[in-house]
Amino acid sequence: MEEQFILRVPPSVAERLDRLLSENASSSEDQAIDLSFSEDGRSGTFVIGNEHFPASLLDLPCVVESFKTYDDCALVKTADIGQMIMVREQGDNAPEVVEYRHGLTPPMRDARKRRFRREPDLNPELVQRVEKDLLNIMTGVTVDNADVEEDGDQNARNASKKTEPSPAAKPDAPEVVANNEEPERSDTDESDDSM
Repeated sequence: MEEQFILRVPPSVAERLDRLLSENASSSEDQAIDLSFSEDGRSGTFVIGNEHFPASLLDLPCVVESFKTYDDCALVKTADIGQMIMVREQGDNAPEVVEYRHGLTPPMRDARKRRFRREPDLNPELVQRVEKDLLNIMTGVTVDNADVEEDGDQNARNASKKTEPSPAAKPDAPEVVANNEEPERSDTDESDDSM
């Protein structure tokens, strides 16, 4: 598999890159293309000719697969792309986050917010305590949480004491009539014996 990334540039730079790539190699030697990053590995400079543009390395919200073809019929997967180098104009602000909010296509606009589940809010102290308890259990040491054990024992005692439910009155049952009289019937209670 190859190593690939997305290079997103402003329209003016895109036109120059297109011209450079479409010309033959001998005429494009005077136009140099360079990309260098600072020590943090996330910010850098894109150079085309004598112009310098700020660039940022951003993570995409999802993995994009890249394919190529030799015969315009069969596609061969070449890479999974997870990062994008965004080249900006001189006056544009640098992104403050490491992950890019949007995908590459219009349906993936604001993808992280619209398409993916939100991460649960977890208390870090609770997570550390549970991790410590799990490690203790795995090593054979008993867990020293009396609160959890007492609540569990109390729930187990209450579960064993089942109260018998009282029989519920049936609202649709006909009334019991004394003296062998027939109960009153409405027109809707009459059945059709013709079937």
